[in-house]
Amino acid sequence: MKIIALGRNYAAHAKELNNAVPTSPVIFMKPDTAILKNNQTFYHPDFSNDIHHEIEIVLKISKEGKHIDPKFAGNYFEDIGLGIDFTARDLQQKLKDKSLPWELAKGFDNSAPISEFLPKSQFSDLSNINFNLKINGNNVQTGNTSNMIFPFEEIISYISKFITLKKGDLIFTGTPAGVGKINIGDRLEGYIEDKKLLDFEIK
Repeated sequence: MKIIALGRNYAAHAKELNNAVPTSPVIFMKPDTAILKNNQTFYHPDFSNDIHHEIEIVLKISKEGKHIDPKFAGNYFEDIGLGIDFTARDLQQKLKDKSLPWELAKGFDNSAPISEFLPKSQFSDLSNINFNLKINGNNVQTGNTSNMIFPFEEIISYISKFITLKKGDLIFTGTPAGVGKINIGDRLEGYIEDKKLLDFEIK
């Protein structure tokens, strides 16, 4: 199982970080040791003072595929969930300033909390899914899949040109605007529509 993620897939988020809006998907990966399941506590690492939350819709790949045509890409996932792409923003900036890869800022242990998954058949329109993140009861990020630069099918097709997708792989599809710092003592709650799927503490 592998975790493949998109950066800058919502224009407003790209702009809030002063990044150019991409013309093709920006891809990075996280190791399987990044996964945090079952709403377990996230323990703030001591190598960063600026861990940011990034709430995302996550696709679970249901069968192997390579060079997938966009018109068939919807056949390669059956379930949708929520994930948080925790990012050590201070470490990321230091690495970017030196033109170095920034996997350490994205792929550290437990940096990818994931929720339970829901059958995509529960959604009448995959291009119009609302999701949001609350911290300590306050809404901090709100997204809708209609605002993605690259929709699900295009993401799957693009990745499969370079990397064979296998059953169980997870694709983090990008975060909307509103990313920000987490602090010890915070409680994070993530929702798809009105269903709470994430609920855990920062310690």
